[in-house]
Amino acid sequence: MEHKKTMLDYIADCPEFIRNNVADSAALTKPLVDEYVNGGYKNIWIVACGSSSNGSLCARQFIRRHLKCEVKIVTPFHFVSSENDFSETDMVVVVSQSGYSLNALDAIKVIEAKGRRCIGLTGDVNSDLGKVCDVVANYGVGRETVAYVTRGVTTLALFFMLFAVEAAVRLGIKTAAEGEAVKQQLLKAADINAAVQAQTPSFIKEHYRQLSGMTNAYVCGVGANLGTASEGALKFGETVSIPTAVYEVEEYIHGPNIQMTPRYSVFLIDGGEGTERIHRIFEGTKIVTDNAFLLTRCADYKDEHNVMYVPMDVPEEITPLCWLPFFQMTACRLTDDLDRWNKHPLQRAMEKFVSSKSANYVNSPFSEDTPGRA
Repeated sequence: MEHKKTMLDYIADCPEFIRNNVADSAALTKPLVDEYVNGGYKNIWIVACGSSSNGSLCARQFIRRHLKCEVKIVTPFHFVSSENDFSETDMVVVVSQSGYSLNALDAIKVIEAKGRRCIGLTGDVNSDLGKVCDVVANYGVGRETVAYVTRGVTTLALFFMLFAVEAAVRLGIKTAAEGEAVKQQLLKAADINAAVQAQTPSFIKEHYRQLSGMTNAYVCGVGANLGTASEGALKFGETVSIPTAVYEVEEYIHGPNIQMTPRYSVFLIDGGEGTERIHRIFEGTKIVTDNAFLLTRCADYKDEHNVMYVPMDVPEEITPLCWLPFFQMTACRLTDDLDRWNKHPLQRAMEKFVSSKSANYVNSPFSEDTPGRA
């Protein structure tokens, strides 16, 4: 009998996908790079929701630093209903992993009505999204048929990073040698991602009583890892079914911490930006709760309790590719052990009443076990 793939299988695939997609960078990103360079664009709007929005946020700092442009991320419904004042020099990219999300298709209609070229990014170029776009690219996710996106987040973030490198070289912002050096750093992220995957099970085992007893949580990051924190919060909420909020690290102590009690769980991500301040906030959080956890690349904290230390010899804007599996694997393990895959029947009824996918989705390559795919 064929093995039915789980979240853990797709997470385990990520280092290989990172390596393969970096190796195939020029061909993979060519449709978007051609459009960006030939279209005379400057800034980029990314229209995406859920894990697609989080993956885009993971890459935002990287794009800004390497392509020297501004990047705006807006959810499709917000884009359709109120915020679509993009200019002639803004490249608007609509993202849907499945390619059948109704809100993404509605966003395309708005772009088309303005007489602009429709640009789509998806895992299925033959999807509804692919068929209505002037330019469509597959971001190298492959087929992911579990309900809760994992490989899709990592590969989307990587795609946008590779796009930024290739476009920067084409525009002369970087030399070919500089672009290759950045891609070598992205290759390092594959090994670090694997190292995080290797360490996470023992971290879960060591802190199992705390993690399995979570009733609500905060996940906090800064810079590129605000995207990691957003995806971590989403994963805990949609799988483990606990209320989880995401905050920028400093923002977290300017109000949200007031409601905290010893029952709260707080995860702080240190990717290399503001390390000293993040560690100070970690120590402060421990005054309130024993369930304060720090993910860090700083060796000074490697022997501290509730700390997961992984050395990372890459720039901060690449570290989301490394830290994402911690939250994905933790969410999967806890959801398995706590038997929380089955949601409330009324929630299932709501999914049927308020569909997020087009009718063609049921026959798509992504349609197995797939409520809630972006």
